[in-house]
Amino acid sequence: MSNPFVQIVEPLDPKQPLKKFFNLSKLKDVRYAHLPFSIRVLLEAAIRNCDEFLVKKEDVENILNWKLVQHKNVEVPFKPARVILQDFTGVPAVVDFAAMRDAVKKLGGNPEKINPICPADLVIDHSIQVDFNRRSDSLQKNQDLEFERNKERFEFLKWGSQAFKNMRIIPPGSGIIHQVNLEYLARVVMDQDGYYYPDSVVGTDSHTTMIDGLGVLGWGVGGIEAEAVMLGQPISMVLPEVVGYKLVGNPQPLVTSTDIVLTITKHLRQVGVVGKFVEFFGPGVAQLSIADRATIANMCPEYGATAAYFPVDDISIGYLIQTGRDKETVMSTKKYLEAVGMLRDYKDSSQDPDFTQIVELDLRTVVPCCSGPKRPQDKVAVSDMKNDFETCLGAKQGFKGFQIAPDRHSSRVKFNFEGCDFELAHGSVVIAAITSCTNTSNPSVMLGAGLLAKKAVEAGLTVKPYIKTSLSPGSGVVTYYLRESGVMRYLSQLGFDVVGYGCMTCIGNSGPLPESVVEAITQGDLVAVGVLSGNRNFEGRVHPNTRANYLASPPLVIAYAIAGTIWIDFEKEPLGVNASGKKIFLKDIWPTGNEIQAVERQFVIPGMFKEVYQKIETANKSWNALDAPSDKLYTWNPKSTYIKSPPFFDNLTLALQTPKTIEDAYVLLSLGDSVTTDHISPAGNIARNSPAARYLTSRGLTPREFNSYGSRRGNDAVMARGTFANIRLLNKFIDKQGPQTIHFPSGETLDVFDAAERYKQAGHPLIVLAGKEYGAGSSRDWAAKGPFLLGVKAVLAESFERIHRSNLVGMGVIPLQYLPGEDAGTLGLTGRERYTIVIPEKLNPQMNVQIKLDTGKTFHAIMRFDTDVELTYFRNGGILNYMIRKMAS
Repeated sequence: MSNPFVQIVEPLDPKQPLKKFFNLSKLKDVRYAHLPFSIRVLLEAAIRNCDEFLVKKEDVENILNWKLVQHKNVEVPFKPARVILQDFTGVPAVVDFAAMRDAVKKLGGNPEKINPICPADLVIDHSIQVDFNRRSDSLQKNQDLEFERNKERFEFLKWGSQAFKNMRIIPPGSGIIHQVNLEYLARVVMDQDGYYYPDSVVGTDSHTTMIDGLGVLGWGVGGIEAEAVMLGQPISMVLPEVVGYKLVGNPQPLVTSTDIVLTITKHLRQVGVVGKFVEFFGPGVAQLSIADRATIANMCPEYGATAAYFPVDDISIGYLIQTGRDKETVMSTKKYLEAVGMLRDYKDSSQDPDFTQIVELDLRTVVPCCSGPKRPQDKVAVSDMKNDFETCLGAKQGFKGFQIAPDRHSSRVKFNFEGCDFELAHGSVVIAAITSCTNTSNPSVMLGAGLLAKKAVEAGLTVKPYIKTSLSPGSGVVTYYLRESGVMRYLSQLGFDVVGYGCMTCIGNSGPLPESVVEAITQGDLVAVGVLSGNRNFEGRVHPNTRANYLASPPLVIAYAIAGTIWIDFEKEPLGVNASGKKIFLKDIWPTGNEIQAVERQFVIPGMFKEVYQKIETANKSWNALDAPSDKLYTWNPKSTYIKSPPFFDNLTLALQTPKTIEDAYVLLSLGDSVTTDHISPAGNIARNSPAARYLTSRGLTPREFNSYGSRRGNDAVMARGTFANIRLLNKFIDKQGPQTIHFPSGETLDVFDAAERYKQAGHPLIVLAGKEYGAGSSRDWAAKGPFLLGVKAVLAESFERIHRSNLVGMGVIPLQYLPGEDAGTLGLTGRERYTIVIPEKLNPQMNVQIKLDTGKTFHAIMRFDTDVELTYFRNGGILNYMIRKMAS
């Protein structure tokens, strides 16, 4: 059927009649001007894609009627303009596509139907580790090791870029996915197939929201959901509430964008914005650069919202010009946004739309701060850091506690490093990393760090040699302006050499610490510290030996590296003493805002963006030299330990199987609150005593060749064994942290995988019990695929993180939520019972289902299939099964 809104289509420029757009102003609907700008993007996509099949006129009406229906759990479809992936999530996506082609062929269909319809970009940025640092050749050595470890994965991705249409690969060494998206990939307005329309994106990384800072609506989705979008399916979403976040005032001179985002993160966690859009407005927004806005939008997952949207304004348009975008295209972008009422003037309050609720932050109240020691929302003012850390040391084990006995707070351990004697204590900094697109995309904080380094070196300050310092910029542009402005050599003198272009320390690719440092930490049972300019500091993520990890701005990362400890009050204590015996305080070397702005104006120019990005797809010689097969069907290598055909579709038939009641399930794990995807499916190092290590050893690999879990996401045998393998996992069945559980039929304590295998061999289904925010953290499809392969049929939790719930649905694992006011404690659940979950024949979204225990007790829980589309996926055994049946038939 033709689009019922075709009457509002017209050329943007009469001189170019073939370039059209849907002119929303011609709807002549008074509701449009009151819609939040983020909802206007959803509306335009619904109107443009309206076919009365996937998208209906009723959906358009629901979006227009947002003010009245926002609280009613109304489901609407959304077709994003494009998809973005990084390699940790991209490899399993391409593996799934390759396996789906095999499955479609097996069922008698055309395998080449499995092909991205929606444009997709895959940026390889998650594979590089900090193996070498503090040397001028660190970058080259780390990149060489990256290719040595990942050659097979990279060859597979190169095959994918050739075998699948509409998929572009950005080679390793180019930068971090979200910074490359911000500086290069984002269009703001699409010009495709003869139409202009708003750029929008979903990504297989939770921090896809960073692009919201430029006015491109985007958020993270599960890898499984992204694959469906790539195949032309719309996202089925509940029309969200939109929280208006009003910014007023000007930040204080010493405050950075990092301080602002950590303040907002804590504030919005308290407000409660899970499942909602946040849209920024107010005169304070006009004081923020696009880089500042992108920093705030980047940490959207940490404050729990779906998106953190900054509508496009003239500063956004200026950023497109600054970053070297084509000027004629930029002018068309502005003209289109003006025509459809999507260009914002933050100082004009008459443009303020309706919001679900409004919260406000006066930027003048923001103070320099960090977040930690275990969660990004636990903000601590820099002036309180010393006292807060001391309190955390003795506090009960938890998010703000390490339970160190008072008589051990002053413990010190001497050690030798490179022939010199040093001493470690609680609070000693052993990792200091300027890392992550959250901050490396922002010239003001990066140049601020460089200027602070310059002043520190000139004042005679140094960083202790055993501290693992690193600088991993989000793009080559950063290196360009740090070098051109003259500050790079000072960063290098303090140990902050460029070690690679990728996420690195922020995702746990921090590499090994010196053995003598690890021995000292272990000997003294010390709470050693990592300080990083990242967005995540969950336990066990950054490094196994740093129990405390703090998020901080790049200048503060250097400051704490120089101090060597987190246990310091910068206002009263010096950073250090120079060779002349002079005490140097942080205030003595902190650069002023005017100094930073002057350098930024001079050195951050369009020419450098053009120079870096015009060769981004061809600059990596190692990538260019890779030899990839040209077949449309992938030839799986049975000897490979990186790429393996997954078993998801082995028994798939065209006929649907009726979902059955889950009978007498055992509980595999009983977990608490805030269990993250890092706990469920770690990305970091593979422990030598783990089931995954035993598997790799049986395949002839040495520990040096294990690489990381993240790099092996194309191999289900490794990933199933790595599920719940985080050493910081706290299972209530076990009285200590570790990746183990009780196998109840035998009473034995086993590694989680080994217990699951025993249950599977005996034909016993499994469930997991959890608390609040189950699945928080990074978007990670293996956090759903792994439990599925272990035999987990359902997860019963107090609440779910949005993307993870979607991933569970995508794999056919049932997300069950306790009824309001109930939890395992109030129901008296120990987890040692056996559970029968009654699945009725007639299913409805968010229906209550009965759960029977072998003790005779019964209770009800909410089955969190939130939409009819999700129920369709469940009946098919998951979203990929649904797509295969659709393509094969």
